[in-house]
Amino acid sequence: MGQPGDITEVLQMWRQGDDAALERLAPLVHERLLAIARSYMRRERGDHTLQPTALVSELYLRLLRQKQINWTDRGHFYAFAAMMMRNHLKDHARSRIAEHRGGVNVMRIALTEDLAWIGSTPENMLDLDAALSRLEKLDERKARVIELRCFLAMSMEETADVLNVSLATAERDLKFSRSWLHNAMYGPRK
Repeated sequence: MGQPGDITEVLQMWRQGDDAALERLAPLVHERLLAIARSYMRRERGDHTLQPTALVSELYLRLLRQKQINWTDRGHFYAFAAMMMRNHLKDHARSRIAEHRGGVNVMRIALTEDLAWIGSTPENMLDLDAALSRLEKLDERKARVIELRCFLAMSMEETADVLNVSLATAERDLKFSRSWLHNAMYGPRK
């Protein structure tokens, strides 16, 4: 895995218009992205035809289509990757709903135990996305903690490092965000 400075340097080259930067970035982040994809696939149904490498390839394709590169460091990049994965899950949920209108079809989404109370139906994922978008407008960093921790399966230490905050701050943000999301999706706890 590439060093944080290496990743940041390549991202800056890409932001400055170096079209070959993605080719240099891929080997630096590939193992981390593949580990995340494997984590997602372990939680999918057993007969799923998609492979972890295909998930990473989809991410690379989405990166290639980016017109504006605003990432200044690896923290921004991983936060953006989390958002793209969230959007991919949302798109997948919508297509599953469209395919199976009226039927009960459970889709298992890879979320950490931090959000275990969220159901695994496509509707639940769309509700989560809507609530997370509202949280992002109130406090972007708290939304990023959820994305990094729950969608990219980063440890709390990695999350704090990527966001450039202390571990205690990241843990407080996660606690707040979980509670806020629960209230937004299901109403206040009684």
